Amino acid sequence: MDTDCLRLFVLAAERLNISDAGRALGLAPAVASARLAKLENELGVELLRRTTRKVSLSLDGSDFLPYAREILAQADAARAALGGAGTDLKGTLRFAAPSSFAQLHIMPLLPEFYARYPNLTLDLRLSDTRFDLIEGSFDLALRSAPLTDSSLKGRKLSDDTRILCASPGYLESRGTPVSPFELARHQYIAWSNLEPRSLVNATGETAVLEPGQMTCRAIVDDGDAQREATIAGAGISVNSLWSVAHEIKSGRLVRILPGWRLNEPTVLWLVYPKSNVLTPKTRIFIDFVTDRLGNRPEWSA
Repeated sequence: MDTDCLRLFVLAAERLNISDAGRALGLAPAVASARLAKLENELGVELLRRTTRKVSLSLDGSDFLPYAREILAQADAARAALGGAGTDLKGTLRFAAPSSFAQLHIMPLLPEFYARYPNLTLDLRLSDTRFDLIEGSFDLALRSAPLTDSSLKGRKLSDDTRILCASPGYLESRGTPVSPFELARHQYIAWSNLEPRSLVNATGETAVLEPGQMTCRAIVDDGDAQREATIAGAGISVNSLWSVAHEIKSGRLVRILPGWRLNEPTVLWLVYPKSNVLTPKTRIFIDFVTDRLGNRPEWSA
């Protein structure tokens, strides 16, 4: 089946204008009409109903349209796998990511990405509330969790080590805990809930972080807000190293109980629906982000 004819059909179905679709592909109206007729003869059905006033999809055309798109996506993905993708890529990539991560690490990369791929548009949905990839029709998302959803596939971006930290001012006024058992007398900035969380050290010894036994006067659902409250001295908090590595290096935050970390197998994943073809635009964005941010040692120390 001729992919050029399929591309013309998909474009004509989207625009409901054969001449306009042909011009977008560099074809004269008569040539575009002839190619569509050839495709319909090959399939033995009428895909588009033509009248003197308008063009509309036939019932067979509506049924065939998603398959035509899938065939084109597969063909484009195959070319990308063989190195056929480049700066001429066009289209929009829908990408969902936690707002706190995106602001720190994705936004600074946009000028370079746009310079390399000037015809690609990023439709970014940034929130620390998780989006449903399939219902939201997303091409890609960043997730920080074990990849347990059987409907998703993904590539590991980096470890996501989570640590305890506080501001120097807070520690000066309240003291620095030297064991997990001393956390109960401290203030805590909780993330979303007050569920107990397991801590582990390098020898495999475990302890429990129990927010319910601490003075917890702030419960937040935004990573940036949690970090800023910690810097301000509101208490101890759990943060990902990708969120606070710069603040720890500069001295604005101090890692407390440095031999301990959260005992959760969290990893930063770039994920996409298993039912989706890995299109060239998605593959390129995954490769770009992984090359710039993948396996940062300061995020897994």
